[in-house]
Amino acid sequence: MQPSVAIILINWNSLAVTHNCIASLKGIQYSNYSIIVVDNASADGSGKALKELFPEIVLLESEKNLGFAGGNNLGFDYALKNEFSYTLMLNNDTIVEPDFLTHLINHIDTHPEIGAIQPRIHYDHNRQLLWNGGSYYSKIWGIFYSKSFNKLPPPNCLTLKEVDWITGCAFLIRSDVLKKAGLLSEQMFMYYEDVDLSLRIKALGYSLAYHGKSLIYHIAGYSSKSKTEGNEGFLNPLVHYYNVRNKIWVLKKYTPWYCILTTVLYNFIYLCGVMGYFLVRRRFTKLRTVFNALIDGLKGQINYLRDNESN
Repeated sequence: MQPSVAIILINWNSLAVTHNCIASLKGIQYSNYSIIVVDNASADGSGKALKELFPEIVLLESEKNLGFAGGNNLGFDYALKNEFSYTLMLNNDTIVEPDFLTHLINHIDTHPEIGAIQPRIHYDHNRQLLWNGGSYYSKIWGIFYSKSFNKLPPPNCLTLKEVDWITGCAFLIRSDVLKKAGLLSEQMFMYYEDVDLSLRIKALGYSLAYHGKSLIYHIAGYSSKSKTEGNEGFLNPLVHYYNVRNKIWVLKKYTPWYCILTTVLYNFIYLCGVMGYFLVRRRFTKLRTVFNALIDGLKGQINYLRDNESN
């Protein structure tokens, strides 16, 4: 019997995008899976509409928007309660190849040292180009990055390899490892919660894998970009806030003592450059947002209280 897999999709006012993702999942070769749609308090009724269109899905409805982290935690809760062998966090703005899950499960299920695994991810608008070809962490500079971003995939991105962290866009984890590592930090809301979970898995002694033969396509930025450019650009200022604040939190937790100086120096110069750019472009809302994120990042730290426990 194939191991059971819970596939978690977060839906927030995105009926068409989530519909297309589910439709592509229904065409995969792997058979022992369930689709768990977490509706993050959509105002457009898209959660219930998806249930009507796909009666076989499990619909979990949140009364408020819990973000990527809180929404996925609802899905994790369901998967653990129902004893699925594996759980896959999958962005709803993705389209999958029919064999993507087969490749992932066949490899991780025969390699018990691997705690989690991800596929190769290309852009959907240009399926020749990589969006994520494996993710790494430069401890000396405090940089989290992906290989061959926005490029044609080189040979080392078409095979199996070990990585430093796995993107939450497509994050397949063993349920028993999830129990040990713990769920996502809901305080982070979105961004870098995948890095944090990855590094917790590695701290338990497991490795993280990338499977180059497993392939999906990602729209990228669907929920965070405006279709028209305003005075502050296309990107929502909150994206910058969570990116900056959460990165600082992650660096405070995981930077080795011997890399503190170089990490602080590099990231200080980087943030000065970002704020200088916003100043020159007269994007004052984003400038204030990044400054506030810097202050909150320095003052706070990651915690793992659930949303209902922190109120």
